[in-house]
Amino acid sequence: MPGKYHHRDLRAELVRVSLDLIAECGIAAFSVAEAARRAKVSSAAPYRHFPDRTALLAAVATTAACRLRDDIEEAVAAETDPVARGATIAAVHTRFLIDTRIGLQVIYAEGLGDPKYTELHEARRDLVDAFLMRCIDITHDPATALELMEQLNTQAFGYGELYLNGVNRRLGYPPEQVAAKSRRAARIVIEAYQAGNPSTAPADPW
Repeated sequence: MPGKYHHRDLRAELVRVSLDLIAECGIAAFSVAEAARRAKVSSAAPYRHFPDRTALLAAVATTAACRLRDDIEEAVAAETDPVARGATIAAVHTRFLIDTRIGLQVIYAEGLGDPKYTELHEARRDLVDAFLMRCIDITHDPATALELMEQLNTQAFGYGELYLNGVNRRLGYPPEQVAAKSRRAARIVIEAYQAGNPSTAPADPW
């Protein structure tokens, strides 16, 4: 049985252990009971703070979104060139996924669309702004910036997933090298958008 409740902030502790649990086992294996066990509290204790599993998952997604946004803002603070900022964001995104094993699949997990999760929706908007405003600085067109943001995020996520799935590790690439590859690939895409290269610039809408 779990030990007696001893956390000064059980809510924060539950979010912390839930982040670890999802990183290890994925969302499908995530449960309030296991989070309680890891937090060393009774299985009923989490429900004092979260009415159900989805509410706890929303808090986890909020924390992940805020941390990724903060990492982005810190990394681009010293960058003055829009291309460098965009490439840096891609590298940060890749490294965040590698380090935490928590990515957009958690931040935008299915079932978290209810308007009552106001903190999560605000954190998502702030994260999108961190991505999108830098893409607008590059393309000067919101529609094209959205396309660029999607491509850069997909690419950055792919580099992270290839590392986590063992492909890049088997090739001998450490995390910092994978992030550097993500940065270089992002720069290639960004420069192609700037040049209007038809092979990489936005395609016609579906």
